[in-house]
Amino acid sequence: MKTLSIAFILSLFSLAAFAGGEMKEVCKDKLDKAGKVVVDKKTNKPAQQCKMIKVHKKLDGTAVPEKKK
Repeated sequence: MKTLSIAFILSLFSLAAFAGGEMKEVCKDKLDKAGKVVVDKKTNKPAQQCKMIKVHKKLDGTAVPEKKK
């Protein structure tokens, strides 16, 4: 039973990984507790916090017809 549940969970993760969409890296400036931008001491530029997100295609559709009274 345990191996069946593990196999099921792994199959869900594999489906989610190939669900489509393009990967894009998004970066934001790091903020301290006071809300000020943290500056990197080596480069004297704002420190960045980056993560990968999925970007999906935007599909065009037709307008939904209004209901008749």
